[in-house]
Amino acid sequence: MRIFTVDSFTDRPFRGNPAAVCLLDDTVPDEWMQAVAAEMRHSETAFVLGQAEGPCSLRWFTPAVEVALCGHATLATAHVLYSLGESGRLEFDTKSGVLATEQADGGLIAMDFPAKQAAPCPPPDGLVEALGVTPVWTGRSEFDLLVEVGSADEVRAAEPDMARLAEVEARGVIVTASGEGTSADYVSRFFGPRVGVPEDPVTGSAHCVLAPHWSARLGRDALVGEQVSRRGGTVRTTLRGERVELAGHAVTIWSGELEV
Repeated sequence: MRIFTVDSFTDRPFRGNPAAVCLLDDTVPDEWMQAVAAEMRHSETAFVLGQAEGPCSLRWFTPAVEVALCGHATLATAHVLYSLGESGRLEFDTKSGVLATEQADGGLIAMDFPAKQAAPCPPPDGLVEALGVTPVWTGRSEFDLLVEVGSADEVRAAEPDMARLAEVEARGVIVTASGEGTSADYVSRFFGPRVGVPEDPVTGSAHCVLAPHWSARLGRDALVGEQVSRRGGTVRTTLRGERVELAGHAVTIWSGELEV
């Protein structure tokens, strides 16, 4: 079976968020996919089955658990399939419903994802201490906690205590601020030690939460988000009611064949 490493949400190698993409020949046990993901050690490994007609089956695994939604590994999967000759609209059957992608001129890939609203809530016990930041707003979406702070510099400077953050009940924690003073509309970072990902370089699914949050704040549907991790990456978001378009580039780093 062929396997690839792709850097997502970047047009330069060794930036953005690396994901593994495994093209399955047939159905395989969940335990096997989890073992491959642990071996690959990327924040997510995507497993795709069926590329001819109809939606492909697509699943995502961190090194520790399966997740229900992953943007950068979906982008990586679409990039691989387009590079192998697929064209037009691709559909993927996932645990978050059918997700679709389309490739524009210049290699930009747009993905149709569900928007995930974050409802205001008090910070859970231990969250502020674990993050070491001062929230101006906190909320909870279906999967994650959203923590807005006062400036982009505060987002960059955050140094969470990962052991304490793993005790907070959420898939991950998104820290965000206005992009004032930067080239982006908003900036963010994503921490997921509870699911085996201390810091994710660029998180597509987090932008399903960030897009409606910042579109409401800024009064515009089309925004540019910058994830200011060490590797960094750019996610273009367009809010469309209960859906959000996430768009970005991707670069294949290597490909090979599994021998097990």
